[in-house]
Amino acid sequence: MSLTPELVAELEILALFNLDSSQEGLKIHQTAAPKAIAAAQRLFEKGLIDQPDGGYLTRLGHDAAEHVQSLLIILKTPETA
Repeated sequence: MSLTPELVAELEILALFNLDSSQEGLKIHQTAAPKAIAAAQRLFEKGLIDQPDGGYLTRLGHDAAEHVQSLLIILKTPETA
């Protein structure tokens, strides 16, 4: 599986969610970059968020965002030798 620009855009949206609060969602405004708008729509269609323009994470979306954010932390952590 390769990382397409569409997949990267979806990962970027998932990385924006605050996982510490289920009461905090995202709003992708119509003035946002077209790739962000399209990524949010795809995440909605996949059942990861509850609105086509952002909203809140579904349970599956929360799990996915948790994995994305954990991976980013791992990849950003410098190696300790």
